Amino acid sequence: MRVLVTGANGYIGTHVIKELLNRGIETVACDIRFESVPKDAEQLEIDLFNTNENVYEKAGKPDAIIHLAWRNGFRHNADTHIADLPKHIEFLNSMIEAGIKNISVMGSMHEVGYFEGAITESVPTKPLSFYGIAKNSLRQAMEIMTKGKNISLKWLRGYYIYGDDLRSSSVLGKMLEADAKGQEMFPFTSGKNLYDYISVDELAKQIVSAALQNRFTGIINCCSGEPISLGEMAEKFIKLHGLKIKLQYGAFPDRAYDSPGVWGDATIIKQIMELED
Repeated sequence: MRVLVTGANGYIGTHVIKELLNRGIETVACDIRFESVPKDAEQLEIDLFNTNENVYEKAGKPDAIIHLAWRNGFRHNADTHIADLPKHIEFLNSMIEAGIKNISVMGSMHEVGYFEGAITESVPTKPLSFYGIAKNSLRQAMEIMTKGKNISLKWLRGYYIYGDDLRSSSVLGKMLEADAKGQEMFPFTSGKNLYDYISVDELAKQIVSAALQNRFTGIINCCSGEPISLGEMAEKFIKLHGLKIKLQYGAFPDRAYDSPGVWGDATIIKQIMELED
């Protein structure tokens, strides 16, 4: 099998590439930089949003694509989310027209918007940020673009991620940076909100497993399925890394669009992972 991965040099992409290579799969890494990409992957240097090239042909007619490319994922109201949306649609449509039959695209829990409890695949979406709006719109466009074309479409809905934290731009990564600078206190929210956290290595395994199978299609939650409070996660992180920094709870208000408790329903992804056991 031959798999094309876009956004290969990104935070998630490098781990997905590593997982594919560990499984002995021909892997084509597509990006504009490759400093973090495992060396055994084929490199395809293309700016997907500014090219007239046939990416499907240039990638050696891959059997599947895992589309991870996305800018400013940690800045939820960046203008690029809306500006880039038609470019994502144009690129993926070009892959469909070229003949790709297995497509996996990285989604986000932020498509759903405000919700309390476990997010199943059938939960209605009402995004409250540019990031969520763009991801949700891309998913809807992909459902229309692939309908009736015998294409296996997997929409891989991500949640919160830890691991390789200095590359993540997450609050955990910022805690590492602050501790390294000798900062004693780290301004924090109430820390009471419950979220679904998964290590980036486990997420990569789930992404690859979901992408390579065709029994389950459509929305697939890539998650732990286990809620944990942000405060508890941060305290565990401090202990794990031996940090000296302390959390200043309540320094920042909780975001208006963040639920007191939201996590993914992991029923389908657990079944997919069990298929490999």
